[in-house]
Amino acid sequence: MLTPKIGTKPIPVLKLNNGGSMPAVGVGCWMGRQGEGDHVTNMVKTALRLGYRHIDTAANYCDEISVGQAIHESGVPRQELFVTTKLASEDHWDPQRALETSLKKLGLDYVDLYLLHWPMALRVDGSALQPNESPTFIETWHLMQELLRTGKTKAIGVSNLSLELLTSLLAHPNTTVVPAVDQVEAHPCLPQHELLDFCRSKGIQVVAYSPVGKHKFASDKDIQTMAQRLNITPAQVILSWGVQRGTAIVPKSEHEERLIENITVSPAKLVLYFGRCAEPSSLFSQIVELPSHDMETLDKLHLKPGMHRSVCGFHSAELGGSCFGWTYKQLGWGFGLGGVMRD
Repeated sequence: MLTPKIGTKPIPVLKLNNGGSMPAVGVGCWMGRQGEGDHVTNMVKTALRLGYRHIDTAANYCDEISVGQAIHESGVPRQELFVTTKLASEDHWDPQRALETSLKKLGLDYVDLYLLHWPMALRVDGSALQPNESPTFIETWHLMQELLRTGKTKAIGVSNLSLELLTSLLAHPNTTVVPAVDQVEAHPCLPQHELLDFCRSKGIQVVAYSPVGKHKFASDKDIQTMAQRLNITPAQVILSWGVQRGTAIVPKSEHEERLIENITVSPAKLVLYFGRCAEPSSLFSQIVELPSHDMETLDKLHLKPGMHRSVCGFHSAELGGSCFGWTYKQLGWGFGLGGVMRD
């Protein structure tokens, strides 16, 4: 059993700008081609049994039915859960219909958070509308604002919006709702410092997907040294950094031992405390509070040669570097080919 050598603290509950609360650690449900059926159902049921109460899915994950099945079979009361799903790019024309479809698949009356998954709309043939073609992501956002009146989502937010695109959204005169969340790739190799600072100033919560990233930086010498000194795993170092800097994190894994690792530094402490425990005997799950010098080291990890990069697989070499039909420039991203940042 790993016993951390420094202080620990309960995983926080984050307040959103709509007045609601979101657990700082969730479970991401993207599983690629395995996104339907027993894989996701079993993963979510295991996560809920271990104490996760924040579930992150999407229409494009093709697993909302499986996620909903897991929620209902778990026996966890709906009011104890925070459920996020996302608007598919093919549905930018009609977010209300898309949300109703997602709710039907999930078997829920409402979700806690509904996100614009990507800024680009896609035609039926899969080709992307360009930024000046209607519906623009800003026009779609204005349609999403109306969803709050229906009660079918408690909050709305965005995903994969760069600082440039988020700024343009907020500046539009018809934007009456500030996104509750911007969910983006964020980890020590892509810390998103400038975006995080901007979101803090606007009351927008940053949620980090792929928060542990790939082995490229999990095996970094500095992270390995921290893990050994603190007697925790490299993944726990990285996740603790993510929570301590104020982001919510949604790591994913179908393996129970990794799900445990993602929410606790001690295998004896399995249940996250989000207002109440699942059972009276449950212990509070805790994360490591990293010393300031370790936080500073991780904040600067991306400055090492070749380390400032995306670790996700959605990058294309087309158009000199693109993602789902938009160039990096159109997305407001500073990447070069392969998702390596042009510093």
